Amino acid sequence: MINLALYEPEIPPNTGNIIRLCANTGCKLHLIQPLGFSLDDKQLRRAGLDYREYADVKLYDSYQQVLDKVAPKSLYLFTTKGSIPHSDITYQPNDLLVFGPETRGLPAKILKTVDKDHHVRIPMLNQSRSLNLSNAAAVAVYEAWRQLGYTVPFTEPSPPHEPCLQGSADK
Repeated sequence: MINLALYEPEIPPNTGNIIRLCANTGCKLHLIQPLGFSLDDKQLRRAGLDYREYADVKLYDSYQQVLDKVAPKSLYLFTTKGSIPHSDITYQPNDLLVFGPETRGLPAKILKTVDKDHHVRIPMLNQSRSLNLSNAAAVAVYEAWRQLGYTVPFTEPSPPHEPCLQGSADK
């Protein structure tokens, strides 16, 4: 199982699309507050459609709380400043892929938590700033899943989850 964390996401449709991505791949989604929207946002619900109950989504008060709860095998920070292409990583179950807010990316205080060989980039043309967050997350998750052979637990159908977006993961 791959874990995906969104650090302070700002745009509800992106998070909704990522909820749908996680429901379709079995990836666990970890949302780190503050969020730039309400979890009841109409745009979030519309983008996630009826997939929210099939996605394993948790809400956290801090980045450190995610690290403590997930205890990832490896931690990869996705950033336009990264030097390692996403396809050069050897992904393993329980890795954590972290993405920053849409308008500013991961802050320096988060980037400093791991060595630069865990700062990952998705290749793109030089004149481009970045991919849309939900597109970048999909590229990363599908590359990890491909490397894992699209195997269990990704291919097992997920039972519906109780919506867990009401509060923090440790409450």
